[in-house]
Amino acid sequence: MRKKICFLGLLMCVGFFALVACDGTDLNTKVEKKVSKKETGLWSIETKNDGQAIQGGTLKVGLVTDSPFQGVFSSELYEDRYDAEILQYASNSIFELKEDFLIGNEGLAKLDVDVPAKKATITIRKDVKWSDGHPFTIDDVIYPYYIIADKDYTGIRYDTDFQNIVGVVEYHKEKAKKITGIKKIDAYTMEISFKKISPSIYSIGNGLWGYAAPKHQLKNIKIKNLGKSNTVRQKPVTLGAFVIDKVVKGKSVQLVANKNYYKGRPKLDKVVIEAVPSASAAVAIKNGKYDMISGYKPNDYQAIKNFDNIDILGRDELAYTYLGFKLGKYDTKKGINRTNPKAKMGNINLRKAIVYAMNVEQVTKTYYDHLRTRANALLPPSFKTFYDGSLNGYQYDPEKAKQLLDEAGYKDINHDGYREDPKGKAFKIRFATMAGSDNEEKIDEFYIQNWKAVGLKVEYTTGHPIEFNNFYNKVQADDKNMDMFIAAWKIGSNPSPVGLYAKNAAFNFSRFASSNLTKLLKDIDSVAAMDQSYRSNAFAKWQEYMSEQATTVPIYFHTEIIPVNKRVKKFNIDHIHGTELQDIELIADEPIQSSQ
Repeated sequence: MRKKICFLGLLMCVGFFALVACDGTDLNTKVEKKVSKKETGLWSIETKNDGQAIQGGTLKVGLVTDSPFQGVFSSELYEDRYDAEILQYASNSIFELKEDFLIGNEGLAKLDVDVPAKKATITIRKDVKWSDGHPFTIDDVIYPYYIIADKDYTGIRYDTDFQNIVGVVEYHKEKAKKITGIKKIDAYTMEISFKKISPSIYSIGNGLWGYAAPKHQLKNIKIKNLGKSNTVRQKPVTLGAFVIDKVVKGKSVQLVANKNYYKGRPKLDKVVIEAVPSASAAVAIKNGKYDMISGYKPNDYQAIKNFDNIDILGRDELAYTYLGFKLGKYDTKKGINRTNPKAKMGNINLRKAIVYAMNVEQVTKTYYDHLRTRANALLPPSFKTFYDGSLNGYQYDPEKAKQLLDEAGYKDINHDGYREDPKGKAFKIRFATMAGSDNEEKIDEFYIQNWKAVGLKVEYTTGHPIEFNNFYNKVQADDKNMDMFIAAWKIGSNPSPVGLYAKNAAFNFSRFASSNLTKLLKDIDSVAAMDQSYRSNAFAKWQEYMSEQATTVPIYFHTEIIPVNKRVKKFNIDHIHGTELQDIELIADEPIQSSQ
């Protein structure tokens, strides 16, 4: 991946909001017209700020979060987007991406694939050094595979995709002392053997790992202790443009320029990243506290749109928000999702009715300024070749919702305004969502009112929205008090859905598995899918099937906005061709304050 501001991560904190708009607009008002980003004419991907650059300087970054970040600074071990956004400044990524998010040959490593032999060769650059001056060798590319495959590995990346590497499972089960599918050829070359090769390998899939780990620094730390170690949390050695220098747990990170960076020493001296509560972000921007804001809430756009000290950049985000229904449990011993045919949310018409009842369009119009649009598929439109724009999705239709509930046997027998289940028993749905700003909590209440309008009683799982980290802990643990939840994914560069929806994918939070789904997923990543048109058709079939099953239903596609202070010189946020970290410059000693 390119060492630039790309804001890609794994888990994303997303919230929702409001019964009545700030201007008094009733959210139940019918949306007459869907306005696109292009019609608003607001978004540019680059700033035009010019001027004489100062020598060095410190880039000040605000990381919007209402929870402390975890501070696990390892590509193999981090689990949320906050750590990911900090890590990008000191990234150990070995591949750079070209158009369509495919692996190019301009990074630290190049990839050669032998499809018939099911093998790949990785060759790294010579004469590259880690931030501490230690030589970068192929051992550092091999070591992450041993971290993830270790029996004591505590992270989340030992999944179906990773187990596609020959010998990984045997090593994990301690039936082998080495991963037989990984061979060191020389100090700069390795070979990987796979059980299968699919098009995903060119998007860093099939088990291919895109990062290096400093073996010389980590080899004496037990894998089970790695995530807790001071080495990972305070002083990781890195290959990226900046080096983590000081950490205030959960609050801030200071990074300094990597004098050994293979693309040249950065023009900045330092980067300081601070956690900033969503409620304080707009004021901080106005007062010139930060040069840029990561994760700024799109529903707070109105608060900053007139500030004259910033440029507001925007781009399509490789992300989507979804409504998930709990349909089973994850069997941790066997590593598979077990769907319960008698699950409370198992009725397909019930699930569809819940989605038809949601007035998503009104929310996107009133509170998102069209920075969110209703999603129709579990793949962002940025993947132009594979996204199926022909799917209708679930448009707001409360009468359709009522009809489906009636047909499914959910009826209001005692005339209290809420429907009973098909057996005539009281029916309540327990709903989980993440805590956030006041507006975000209002949107949750709005959706609860939407569901009430069609006769469904929906209450918060814990009586209120849940703090970010605790929320995902409950989702992953299949909390017994959770029937449905709203969350989001940032999916990175690999569009393959196997890691999120396969039978043995730990991230398959709805716990839905079927023989049809397994077949469709395998088809997407089959050898036949090396043909682009074949794979596009396979993606279309999978998207249609998931839409029909309504187990994980997309709600929003995202436009990401990034406020950038006008002291940042010419800055571009294009996913592929954006400004790289070592090239960022400042034209003033401190961020500029707004006069508004």
